Amino acid sequence: MLIIFDVEGVLYDEEYLPILAEKIHKEDEIWEITRQGIQGKINWEEGLRTRVAALKGLDEKICQEVSDGLPIMTGAKKACKTLKAAGWKLMAVSGGFSLMMHRLKKELDLDYVFSNELIFKDGKLDGVTINVDSDKSKSARMKIEEWGEKKENIVCVVDGANDVKLFDVCGLGIAYRAQDIVKDLATTTLEEKDLSKIIDIINKHYKLELDSTSPA
Repeated sequence: MLIIFDVEGVLYDEEYLPILAEKIHKEDEIWEITRQGIQGKINWEEGLRTRVAALKGLDEKICQEVSDGLPIMTGAKKACKTLKAAGWKLMAVSGGFSLMMHRLKKELDLDYVFSNELIFKDGKLDGVTINVDSDKSKSARMKIEEWGEKKENIVCVVDGANDVKLFDVCGLGIAYRAQDIVKDLATTTLEEKDLSKIIDIINKHYKLELDSTSPA
């Protein structure tokens, strides 16, 4: 069994770039592009490059500090711990960046993460390398094939329009506090801001009895 998570808005309770933008008072500009990308109104890759370009020159140390301060989603540790204890594999596919993922991988004990890479030149933000594009399923498929996971045994938990192609690779698609377009395509939705509630959904769907009541 495998679960695939989106990261910002799902495993992290914040969007990274808008917080970074606050440091140079460009949050409105960055949020607008972020929103359009999440809603699928603009080309996602182009939106990402535009946002990073607007933040060019930011100190690498600030980028890392903001990343280290991102709050982990309520219930995320409990959900991951429960699934891990039951022998599940945990994957995260993020349009965000590797500097956000190291801590997450460690704290949530994720098996594999896919993400993009911020480029720094002389300690200053200079650009972005896109490894994960708007079709996140392309990244996920690499590991799904390697691990030999069957579609019906894969769960995806996502929130944005740029995540919906992940639903093509899973048997259970959960829209977590998501955009309307995502809810329309998901198997089921979860509005409550507590990621551990996905365990109840998983139990019901697969007729399992995973226990998420133990403290994380």
